[in-house]
Amino acid sequence: MSIIIKIWCASLQCRDVFREYRMIDERPDPPRAGGERETLRVFLDFHRATLAMKCAGLSDEELRLRSMPPSTLTLLGLVRHMAEVERTWFRRVIGAEEVPLVWSTEGDFQVAYDARSSSRSEAFSAWEAEVVRSREIEAGAESLDVMGHQPRWGEDVSLRFVMLHMIHEYARHNGHADFLREGVDGVVGA
Repeated sequence: MSIIIKIWCASLQCRDVFREYRMIDERPDPPRAGGERETLRVFLDFHRATLAMKCAGLSDEELRLRSMPPSTLTLLGLVRHMAEVERTWFRRVIGAEEVPLVWSTEGDFQVAYDARSSSRSEAFSAWEAEVVRSREIEAGAESLDVMGHQPRWGEDVSLRFVMLHMIHEYARHNGHADFLREGVDGVVGA
């Protein structure tokens, strides 16, 4: 679906003008009466697609624009962070794969946020690869009751918990992405 948004753009890049922006919305439509696993899967994919949509049409430079100093948060940093989150929860916790973090050999999750020398191609390739592997792990699990160990917490968690946690992570960070995108070119919503 394509939606047209007319916005009053007051960002630094297009001060005080009306802009028409065509946003392509290809997010999956969550089922209204689906089963638990299907509903969790589609809501997670909905939020993944929302992050991608928030970054659509922006250059590497625009994706690296900071929200408001002293914050170093950027859209590209969020994409990199979500690659780490996908890898950690699905591959390391549920899949019990012994893989390092994508951007830190020391296990520092904060490194992903530093996108100063990153590109759309690098960040999105890593994130999309992690999403593919996450989907494979989820689809291969016998049920939502499959357990994995979260070493940072010293606790076992179910796939159900991981999927809900991932929906929470994306929803929270998509809120940040709303503000970041608005700061780049004034586009808000969806």
